[in-house]
Amino acid sequence: MGDDTKKNSKVVAAVQMGFMRDRSENEFEEDGGHLSPISLVRRQHASDQQSGEESFSESLQNERPAFSLKNTVLKSITNVILKAKINLLLPFGPAAILVHKFYDHQGLVFFLSMLGIVPLAERLGYATEQLTFFTGPTVGGLLNATFGNATELIISIFALKSGMIRVVQQSLLGSILSNMLLVLGCAFFCGGIVFLKKEQTFNKAAAAVNSGLLLMAVMGLLFPAVLHYTHTEAQLGKSELALSRFSSCVMLLAYACFLVFQLKSHKYLYDPVREGGSLSQTQSEAEEVPELSKWEAIVWLAIFTACVSVLSEYLVDAIQGASVSWKIPLPFISVILLPIVGNAAEHASAIMFAMKDKLDISLGVAIGSSTQISMFGIPFCVVVGWILGRPMDLNFQLFETAALFSTVLVVAFLVQEGTSNYFKGLMLILCYLIVAASFFVHVDPVSGD
Repeated sequence: MGDDTKKNSKVVAAVQMGFMRDRSENEFEEDGGHLSPISLVRRQHASDQQSGEESFSESLQNERPAFSLKNTVLKSITNVILKAKINLLLPFGPAAILVHKFYDHQGLVFFLSMLGIVPLAERLGYATEQLTFFTGPTVGGLLNATFGNATELIISIFALKSGMIRVVQQSLLGSILSNMLLVLGCAFFCGGIVFLKKEQTFNKAAAAVNSGLLLMAVMGLLFPAVLHYTHTEAQLGKSELALSRFSSCVMLLAYACFLVFQLKSHKYLYDPVREGGSLSQTQSEAEEVPELSKWEAIVWLAIFTACVSVLSEYLVDAIQGASVSWKIPLPFISVILLPIVGNAAEHASAIMFAMKDKLDISLGVAIGSSTQISMFGIPFCVVVGWILGRPMDLNFQLFETAALFSTVLVVAFLVQEGTSNYFKGLMLILCYLIVAASFFVHVDPVSGD
């Protein structure tokens, strides 16, 4: 007991002596204005440590933005360029340009350009898909349709500047047929195989509105053709063109109203249908995160659109030479081959969303893309031809108009129930094979452009 008291008193005395020593040093510094050797060393050490920390933090602040930007760029290039195996086809684009400059074989230039555009169109779809994480399903489907159609519109504008009006008409028609039969058919088929024991559902109200717009587009294309073939024009050679331009303006107005209807006034009609989603499915959807930021996706969209524009010019210039060298009818190339290349983005996006049981986005991509081409793309090309002095009209000839009318009817009947399965997809794919075979044996009645 006594020993413990002595130890405690010694500890207290030692603490008091240390406190008094520190206090005396501080008082000595304040009163005399001089520093003791110990306090001088301490202060110098503290100042060196503080200055070292400040310089290190400043160097980190100076290096962090550049280092972070470099990492972001490298990660973005890795996600967009290096991860996708389809980008192995990217060198075919520069190869097409080199062949055009040094070898000038039209068939080979067309083939290489077509292969080079495929990965660009698919990457356009990927960047648009990344952008849909920040926009929601309705706007996402619209963006997928818009940038998915960028390839066809760019090809059409270059062909229109070259005066190849029939190529423009047939490629736009082929894009509608391809989206409605092949893209939607593959989406239904692949989604039906993945979800074999149930019928997938989608919003039939939205599908009905799109079907109505497609029938309106058929009406816009039908009357100029009937006017031409019945020889009932009030002014021969002028009434058909005037009717086409007036109808195109009406169709553009209808599409603008449709956008307001879809995105503003009746947005609730386009809410995704969710029935019978399992817990694991909900968790997998919640775990999905974008690989690109919003601005990265926008920058990549601009880059790929510019690349598609460059290659499209070479593709259009070589299309007639390819038809002659390959001995393939020009309508088959325009209606079947070009849209398959241009619709690579829609193919990838629609199938991917259908396999994730997101059929509303798949329909927004496939049928929405067809609606956009028919109600915006075709009238837009008529107006552009009007500005450029090209007589682009809505007379797509009877054969093409009949193919479009029958396609719209088949798709309208298949989507009216709001359900899909693999057999419906198979029927659409087989219908597309019939259309492709028909155009392979079809001779264009128009002699030339």
